Amino acid sequence: MIPFSPPHIDQKIIDAVTDALKSGWITTGPRTKLLEKKMAEYCGAPAALCLNSATAGLEIILRWFGVKPGDEVILPGYTYAATANVIIHCGATPVFVDVHADFNISADAIGKAITSRTKVIMPVDFAGLPCDYDAINALVKKHAATFVPETEEQRLLGRMLVLADAAHSVGGTYKGKKTGSLTDISVFSFHAVKNLSTAEGGAVMLNMPAPFDNKELYSLLCIKTLHGQNKDALAKMQKGNWRYDIVEAGYKCNMTDVLAAIGLVELERYESETLNKRRHIFDLYAFAFSHYSWAQVPVFEKDHGQTTSSYHVFALRIKGITEAQRDEIIRLIFEQDVSVNVHFIPVPMLSFYKGLGYDIKNYPVTYDNYSREISLPVYFDMNAEIIQQVVDAVTSAVQKVKG
Repeated sequence: MIPFSPPHIDQKIIDAVTDALKSGWITTGPRTKLLEKKMAEYCGAPAALCLNSATAGLEIILRWFGVKPGDEVILPGYTYAATANVIIHCGATPVFVDVHADFNISADAIGKAITSRTKVIMPVDFAGLPCDYDAINALVKKHAATFVPETEEQRLLGRMLVLADAAHSVGGTYKGKKTGSLTDISVFSFHAVKNLSTAEGGAVMLNMPAPFDNKELYSLLCIKTLHGQNKDALAKMQKGNWRYDIVEAGYKCNMTDVLAAIGLVELERYESETLNKRRHIFDLYAFAFSHYSWAQVPVFEKDHGQTTSSYHVFALRIKGITEAQRDEIIRLIFEQDVSVNVHFIPVPMLSFYKGLGYDIKNYPVTYDNYSREISLPVYFDMNAEIIQQVVDAVTSAVQKVKG
């Protein structure tokens, strides 16, 4: 069976984890702090905070910014449920808008959805392709007069916050700049199936404009994500520094050094090995499917190479089929021992959100993209023979269904 996205675990990672275990630091410690420093350097961001998940990162930023019941947060209908769930956790209202044919949020749709209750815009870099951040950043400035600040953080910013769900896009570029430095705050995922994995984990990339001090914000978020405690374990272990205080009722979201050890190995080889390998797989898929009129290959490069995907998900679409036909194609692919997936069932189609009154009919491009999408296997150890097996399985299944 060809797997969909197995993690890349080799001896380097095993040795790094073993070293972390032997060091005595298995919770937040020097490796986590080093990964934060290196992530900030890699992305060109002022500061990075590593946590136990991207979801925790998104929610903690919403709470820091003061998002509460009565507020609205705009996000694409085409995303994973985590993007919307964190808004619900804060008591606020998710305002879904439609996307473009490239799966990313429509800036025009955002503009039409903004009200005096809008506090945050949450674009999602689908499959690793960065959104149009110039347009989104310009939009929040254009609508600054609409913004009604209710907290000190909101008054200091003076406009809606742009909080990018960049879970997929570590290493992607937008007009020559790395994701993580493209807007106010971006959040990466290091989940097991992500390009850069720490098994579970994520990073909050801080890029707030003046008068915010991103280093001060980092220190504040460290407290918020560790019970409201003003010292972490590393600081408390310094001689005579055991006494701590709880300055607020915080959360428990910190990353451990065991996970950071994996991340440090992955980051060191990310640009030279991981992204190159994934780009090669995308190129082979794109060339193979370019021979079939029914295949719609995903966009993974724009602006003459200045905007590039992180090559996270190869989201193939089949032209001229229904959702039911897509599902049958997937069944036939699995029968040939090839694992595929769908990214994602749009949030307005899920039971909880349908129960809140959301209707996928209001997001026609989102539904069209979803109904024809099949995510193909992409992983480090794929070779040309495996890729050809995937292409043959997809082609055979499509031809059986479409005739």
